Amino acid sequence: MTRVFNFSAGPAMLPEPVLEKAREEMLDWNGTGMSVMEMSHRGKAFMSIAEAAERDLRTLMEIPDNYKVLFLQGGASAQFAMVPMNLLRGKKRVDYVNTGAWSKKAIEEARKYADVNVAASSAADGFNSVPAFETWQRSEDAAYLHYTPNETIGGVEFPWIPETGDVPLVADMSSTILSRPVDVSRFGLIYAGAQKNIGPAGLTIVIVREDLIGETLAGTPTMFDYKVHADNDSMYNTPPTYGWYLAGLVFQWLLGLGGLKAMAQINERKARKLYDAIDGSDFYANPVDPACRSWMNVPFTLANPDLDGEFLKEAAALGLTTLKGHRSVGGMRASIYNAMPEAGVSALVDFMADFEQRKG
Repeated sequence: MTRVFNFSAGPAMLPEPVLEKAREEMLDWNGTGMSVMEMSHRGKAFMSIAEAAERDLRTLMEIPDNYKVLFLQGGASAQFAMVPMNLLRGKKRVDYVNTGAWSKKAIEEARKYADVNVAASSAADGFNSVPAFETWQRSEDAAYLHYTPNETIGGVEFPWIPETGDVPLVADMSSTILSRPVDVSRFGLIYAGAQKNIGPAGLTIVIVREDLIGETLAGTPTMFDYKVHADNDSMYNTPPTYGWYLAGLVFQWLLGLGGLKAMAQINERKARKLYDAIDGSDFYANPVDPACRSWMNVPFTLANPDLDGEFLKEAAALGLTTLKGHRSVGGMRASIYNAMPEAGVSALVDFMADFEQRKG
């Protein structure tokens, strides 16, 4: 069997050591005689898995004690509704920053529950940058400010964390969580779908400050109440147990590498190598402001788009898969999350140089 270098934006690659460990434990976890997929979520065996996963995530991210860590379902898209349902807390107005496709989806959903003020937008330049902070038009009475630190489709990333004072800062970190250290204490709430840097699709992580939960909008479904999940250790209903287990293995893998500081160094090297290849060529181009380029999602175009199909076919033949750009922007996109080894980026860069030499 030959594994490919999978550049998918998500579901994405998982670390091979994690997959090997899961394979080893597939039929019998720790002498229980059963797979994790067969365990009761309330049994001692799975409870130990769940507790270890939360403990390791808290260690990795240095999560303060006054934050709850929730292992939920519904993806980041469910959080687009859960955030205003839980965080309005008697207020009616919220601030959102629009930097691309996922910001827009969050804004559209929030408008069902609140008066949304778009405090800043980079629509004018095609979502190829981050709005300068001094241009933001924030509300005086906002319940929170929401932003998307990394836009998976457009490849735009905030190189800084907004300073919001007493207004809770909310971040959709689906595509950047665990890619580098982050000061959790600067946020009121962080949420992330698992399928990029955490584990398989189906699990969602929410990290929320305790004082922000317990006052939901009237009519909020029980399953959308953070306090319900916090009070029940994320087991009010049957959680995505196998996804939780695999996430725990990813956390162990990261700790074994040296934590998020070590992971950040690897990710920065990978991104720099790919951007250097793009910038050093007249054949490839990236439209994003260099100051706001994503470490995780690297879109690029060919000088002659008629060659796109050939590029993708040849790349796939070499085991470089899922490079086609999102349909809304076209071109190519290489997602190089934590599990993408440096060897995969080097193989892509070598192919790009060879393709340019033959077709340029």
